[in-house]
Amino acid sequence: MTASVIIGVLALQGDTREHLHAVASLDAIGRPVRRVDELDSVDALIIPGGESTTMSKLAVEFGLLEPIRKRIGAGMPVYGSCAGMIMLASTILDGRPDQVPFGGIDMTVRRNAFGRQVDSFEGSVDISDIEGGPFRAVFIRAPWVESVGDSVEVLGRVRDGQAAGRIVAVRQQHLLATAFHPELTGDLRVHRYFVEMAREAGNTTEG
Repeated sequence: MTASVIIGVLALQGDTREHLHAVASLDAIGRPVRRVDELDSVDALIIPGGESTTMSKLAVEFGLLEPIRKRIGAGMPVYGSCAGMIMLASTILDGRPDQVPFGGIDMTVRRNAFGRQVDSFEGSVDISDIEGGPFRAVFIRAPWVESVGDSVEVLGRVRDGQAAGRIVAVRQQHLLATAFHPELTGDLRVHRYFVEMAREAGNTTEG
């Protein structure tokens, strides 16, 4: 039997199905996570795009806030896209007062930085650790990163337009975040990068 990495996708709210499909396409095992016992069964976690304030509220209601924080602190690989990036931030600008993130990445993120739903757009982003040329990135009510701490690696910035130079992809050790939605484009390179992060962490389950 070969060791297979199990990637959970937080399934409280957001585009869970697309991430599960991407993970399955990379010969990893994808599982939705809504309860603590489901969290305990995975090696890594994806926090999908969606509505970060709703996700925060549901994480508290489902008893997942502190367990996810503990797994992050213990080194579980986590990838957050769009709302997931907000949920991994240490500081949120323009969030609701009662919004509580999981934290983990030493960064300040501005919620809805690119504007409202009608301001959604696609743009080119180079990711420094990923080969194959720029990503055609989809931004939907997306955040951007205002600032990062010394331990955070900036992986990608918007190339063109009014938002050129804005930080939209970062990594801090076992944590990865993008402001855009790679699960909506069919480009699996970000997911492949994260699956490899999870495999390198060494926490695989025989299956």
